[in-house]
Amino acid sequence: MSDVSLSAPARPFRAATTEAPWIKWALIALSVAFLALMVFAPLLAVFIEALQDGLWVALETLGERDARSAIWLTLTVAAIAVPLNAAFGLAAAWCIAKYDFRGKAFLITLIDLPFSVSPVVAGLCIVLTFGANSAIGGWLVDNGYPIVFALPGIVLATMFVTFPFVARELIPVMIEQGRADEEAALTLGATGWRTFRTVTLPNVKWALLYGVLLCNARAMGEFGAVAVVSGKIRGQTATMPLQIEMFYQEYLSVAAFTMAGLLAFLALVTLLLKTLLELRFADQIAATHRQH
Repeated sequence: MSDVSLSAPARPFRAATTEAPWIKWALIALSVAFLALMVFAPLLAVFIEALQDGLWVALETLGERDARSAIWLTLTVAAIAVPLNAAFGLAAAWCIAKYDFRGKAFLITLIDLPFSVSPVVAGLCIVLTFGANSAIGGWLVDNGYPIVFALPGIVLATMFVTFPFVARELIPVMIEQGRADEEAALTLGATGWRTFRTVTLPNVKWALLYGVLLCNARAMGEFGAVAVVSGKIRGQTATMPLQIEMFYQEYLSVAAFTMAGLLAFLALVTLLLKTLLELRFADQIAATHRQH
């Protein structure tokens, strides 16, 4: 009696699609051409215009008082708004993923609201709420704490526009993870804070990092809402995007494109940092995905 193999026969490899190879290459070429036309070409044009009179001239424009003030204000606003949005995103994602309550869908809709509301409308709402003619804004101004046309208003506008980024990165991850890990830690006697610090936070650190990076890039480039609440006061409440517009309207093209190049460079550095972190910790990220 001959032995019968119990192993299943190997199945031949089947491609995910049955289209001809030329279709794949045509789609790749179309994607590359679209990116080159819509992304790379404009970025290259900005850097070329900024350096048309030489690197030293471009650097001198960034050393002017108004330019330095705009750069410092932009970095300050991002340094305040991004951590606050990170804390809000963690709290909102924890609440939505770990608890069941009425109105959860409505809360998620509110988180998505800045994606659908124009930044100009958001800035106008802040002016109407905290302006000198409102009850709250008038009291704050009388006591020496102005919101509109000052740093707090710019921070509020930036936070409103950017707060969905962190929450939207964390919510799907926390929902996928479920509550088993936290419940096990609590069963073993861990406190709520220790459970969050040693269980929840390590599990969501990559999603949190991606959300923070996206939030930071968006915060530095916000224009519409900031333009409404800042008053565009040169040297005081003008951020980098606003200062770029001022330079361009005054036909200071080298200064405008130099600052635009710096803003684009900061955004590229943010994306590069994200990519390097993905490459450096690729094994840990993959292990996290396999675990959950």
